Amino acid sequence: MSSEQIAIFGGGCFWCTEPVFSQLKGVKSVASGYIGGHTLNPTYKDICNGDTGHAEAIKITYYASVISFETLLEIFFVSHDPTTPNRQGNDVGTQYRSSIFCQNDAQMLSAKKVINELNAANVFNAPIVTQVNGAETFYPAEDYHQYYYDKNPGQPYCVAVATPKVSKIRAKYSQLIKY
Repeated sequence: MSSEQIAIFGGGCFWCTEPVFSQLKGVKSVASGYIGGHTLNPTYKDICNGDTGHAEAIKITYYASVISFETLLEIFFVSHDPTTPNRQGNDVGTQYRSSIFCQNDAQMLSAKKVINELNAANVFNAPIVTQVNGAETFYPAEDYHQYYYDKNPGQPYCVAVATPKVSKIRAKYSQLIKY
């Protein structure tokens, strides 16, 4: 395989975004964590207050020879609501904002291009409000948050919110799913 690449997306609760991406071919690993804030080494309790500036996010390690950054972006936009600021479903606060933390200029250009194309095509009922940022320090979340969905598939939040997202991506992108 080619060298590993990194993509970091904030698309609401990481319990719901991690399983969407960890099921994809070419994705080596997905880590849940915090990014984009001003507090050093934040904890889940810290960011839940909404005043650290961090977003719940996932750090995807992937092989670009198997899955492209553009494909990851497409799945990112399909798997959450990029039109509502600081909210995903019942999760409200700046920590749930839609955001992309680009690792290089190529990712920055791709992210802006995809957003412009989706807005021009009126794919969503409102303009995309996803923040496109440069790379910042990613702080891994506590161990119990890592692969939470896989460890707790029957947890009510996972059943109500994560499972429909995972199923939606499996149906729409079946050719990209690991089996």
